[in-house]
Amino acid sequence: MVDRKTALRVLTNILLQRRLAAMLAATGLATVVLLLARPAVAHAAGVEEESAFIFNTFSFLVWGALVMWMCAGFTMLESGSVRTKNASMICLKNVGLYSIAGLAYFIIGYNFMYGDIVGGFIGSFDLLYGPSAAEIALLDGEEGAVDAVLADSSYATMSDWFFQMVFVATAASIVSGALAERVKMWSFFAFVLVLTAIIYPIVGAWTWGGGWLAEMGFQDFAGSTIVHSTGGWAALAGILVVGPRLGKFRRDGSVKATPPSNILAVTLGVFILWLGWFGFNGGSQLALGSAGDAVAMSHVLVNTNLAAAAGVMAALAVSRYILGRTDLFAGLNGAIAGLVSITAGPDIVDHYWAIVIGAIGGLIVVAGLKLFEKIKLDDVVGAVPAHLFAGIWGTLAVCIAAGGDFGVQLVGILAIGAFVFTVSFLLWRLLDVTVSVRVSKQVERLGQDAGELGLEAYPEFVLMPEEYGDDD
Repeated sequence: MVDRKTALRVLTNILLQRRLAAMLAATGLATVVLLLARPAVAHAAGVEEESAFIFNTFSFLVWGALVMWMCAGFTMLESGSVRTKNASMICLKNVGLYSIAGLAYFIIGYNFMYGDIVGGFIGSFDLLYGPSAAEIALLDGEEGAVDAVLADSSYATMSDWFFQMVFVATAASIVSGALAERVKMWSFFAFVLVLTAIIYPIVGAWTWGGGWLAEMGFQDFAGSTIVHSTGGWAALAGILVVGPRLGKFRRDGSVKATPPSNILAVTLGVFILWLGWFGFNGGSQLALGSAGDAVAMSHVLVNTNLAAAAGVMAALAVSRYILGRTDLFAGLNGAIAGLVSITAGPDIVDHYWAIVIGAIGGLIVVAGLKLFEKIKLDDVVGAVPAHLFAGIWGTLAVCIAAGGDFGVQLVGILAIGAFVFTVSFLLWRLLDVTVSVRVSKQVERLGQDAGELGLEAYPEFVLMPEEYGDDD
């Protein structure tokens, strides 16, 4: 009797389990059929739209953090390029310019760039920037706020601000390296404030903000001109006003060699910049909410890498003929020039074009380094050849590989160049006649670390004083 009851119980359980499984299968099948028949049901539930919102926002934040890390790359590159007596000042200038850029772009810069563009030239004069009303309601837990947020935008408001802000800091970093070892710290900070609050945002309003250049069809995917040439023009104006370092160009026409003090730091800095550039260009896809976005972003990253590699090899190949030696510093600048060159059009599909564009960028930067020696312009890190010259080339290269209009691209290059250089030159001159932009000869000979900061980067080293001639 016991065995029969046990058998019946087991049989009953088996039947119940099979019935439950059949019910679950039927329910799942009905759900699939319903979704296939009415895909709008899934969309109405907000699952796909909210997921896209999350991925887009996450993309902005992660890529933005990677671009911020480029500030560390610029710091390493610059501090290794200068003489050891100026390394501490480089570190202070870079952390300072990033801080100024963040505050200035938050207070006024973003609104200048993306507010209601007046006449296609400049945005609104509203102060401060913040989340939308719907996002605040969402954080307060209001019912239905999610739908309102998704209806307003496909990404979180402040994630976009953060991603845009780190680009501003990159433009300012370009100026820092070019004027190293002789520009006053507070004069430099004053220039950075205007650059990040006004000059760069106006350029951005013309282009990414939907202004007059955007209406003409100007193409610059991630900023070969908008970011890098802007920084390059500002740096060139500063070089002309501040002048060369003491003894760099002698009266007999010879050039004093000032090799990098720490080539290991310079190389590390370039690798950090290379890594950060994946965020710079990849994040400029501005979306990661679909398979198309993911594929496009993959193309962008691959092209970015190919262009940098081609820039290195091309620069090394010609450095012996142009500079008289196989120059590691030129090769490292070749990587940066390749990256800058591809930045205007990294979304091209044919990857071989990325190699061609990057290689030509490498040739341009080496020729630019030699040109600056010939015309006696002192650019400590080669920022202008790498960012301005290569940026111009990259913006024009869009016409070859990415469907850009040559006339429109040229107008954009000339208009942005004329505006940035003119305003920057006048600002540097104004600073020079009011508070002066250059340190004293005594401070320059002693080094800005000891002369301005009282904090040497390598205090355990005994630094040998440099010899200066009568013409220094």
